[in-house]
Amino acid sequence: MESHRRSRGCGVLVAVVALSCGQAAFAEETPKSWFQQITINAFASASYTWNFNNPANNINQIRAFDYEHNSFRIDAAEIVVQKAVANRGDFGFRIDVAMGAVAKVAAARGLFRDPATGVAGDFDLQQAFGSYIVPLGKGLRIDAGKFVTPVGAEFIDGYDGYNDNFSRSLLFTWAIPFTHTGLRMSYAFNDKIAATVMLVNGWDNVIDNNSAKSFGVSLALTPVGPLAIYLNYIGGPERDHQDTDFRHLVDVGIVYKPTPRWAFTVNADYGMDTNAVTPPPMVPTAMDPTPVPSGAADAGTIAGAAATNAQWAGVAAYIRCQATRRFALILRGEAFWDFDGYRTGTAQRLLEATLTPEFHVTDSFLVRADLRIDNSDQAPFQRADGLVRHYQPTIGVNAIYVF
Repeated sequence: MESHRRSRGCGVLVAVVALSCGQAAFAEETPKSWFQQITINAFASASYTWNFNNPANNINQIRAFDYEHNSFRIDAAEIVVQKAVANRGDFGFRIDVAMGAVAKVAAARGLFRDPATGVAGDFDLQQAFGSYIVPLGKGLRIDAGKFVTPVGAEFIDGYDGYNDNFSRSLLFTWAIPFTHTGLRMSYAFNDKIAATVMLVNGWDNVIDNNSAKSFGVSLALTPVGPLAIYLNYIGGPERDHQDTDFRHLVDVGIVYKPTPRWAFTVNADYGMDTNAVTPPPMVPTAMDPTPVPSGAADAGTIAGAAATNAQWAGVAAYIRCQATRRFALILRGEAFWDFDGYRTGTAQRLLEATLTPEFHVTDSFLVRADLRIDNSDQAPFQRADGLVRHYQPTIGVNAIYVF
């Protein structure tokens, strides 16, 4: 996993480690005024995707942001205004304004996504938080506001972090949250161990949908230079007006970079939502027109049957070869199990493989293509005639500019 791939997901941990190792260097720099420390950056991504199934509804199934078939589109246009924090006692902030498909998909509920209808537009406040480094030990960083999740090998593309593949993985799309709103604290014990804890509203909620809060713990371990290990846990009630049934998510990422040319990454997730799967409805028959006795259970469910836990799991592997200074080739393969259909809407096993050639025209301008095929043990992928099949081959072309 290249450094740009992890900079958004675990950027706080990286920054905290840098703080602990480089305070003397910072102290030697000429102080700047508060206003001079504010920076403005931007990111733009545009793409075209063709689905060889030529689906009648022009929708690429199970995809995160590249869901439109045969369409040129603006994936993301992002502006970031921030005052970064570096030293103990520093105050700062960060505001990410995003537009395009990424805003429509990843917008948090209660901000630019209607909590009643679930509909979002083409604008989102992707991140907005204030930061302070408490002069405690090597520096305890505190962030308060809305921020991207630390979970997963992939994240939402931006000026300071974009993924190796154009299309998002199954794990990114179905296994993990996009953002959190709440409080986050990070501390680097040394250059090999850093930790983050957070207390948040939950998954993708600016306005909480229940009275409970969720908490998370993250560890970044660097036992030796080429090897990095990321461990994440998030737990808490996530369903509407439900304060006791926990959703648990465990995420593990391992990155190994033996040389500057090669990078190998493995990411695994397991999720469980307590009592989230309700019993199937009872169907009236001529012999039993009222299968659910009055008062025995909720209408439409089996009388006396208990809800069960929803479970999902997945694993993804990446190989990146930086063939030359400007050209790289990336291969991704993954499997995702939605055991109860709770995440994707269908109980299924999904497989996916993606090959991405990447070319940096300049240091700021990148073009790449995605050759991808999805497979399911069910048949969720639509064809041109409206029928369905087990696989979905696509090709996507993407251009990114960072400034």
